[in-house]
Amino acid sequence: MFGDLFGNVQQQQEEMRKKLATISVTADAGNGAVTVTANANREILDITIDKSKLDWDDVEQVQDLVLAAVNNALEKATIKEQAEAQKLLSQMMPPGMSGLFGQ
Repeated sequence: MFGDLFGNVQQQQEEMRKKLATISVTADAGNGAVTVTANANREILDITIDKSKLDWDDVEQVQDLVLAAVNNALEKATIKEQAEAQKLLSQMMPPGMSGLFGQ
């Protein structure tokens, strides 16, 4: 029973990874001074910096804003990844058993 249920887990994981790569999230810091885009695989896709909103003489401020935006984007990506993993688990379960995973 479980052999059939979990037999193609590796294939499903690869499909999920491909799907997660198509889901993007965006986060910013410093009122849009730094904007970071990531995908649900928790890969950073883009970092945009609005020079007019930063004091370039304050390197520590720039570093803090980049760090905050990256961390926020990765947090959003993790939430999306968890939601997709939950969907996959519920699809793998036989009818009536998906409630075991909070669905």
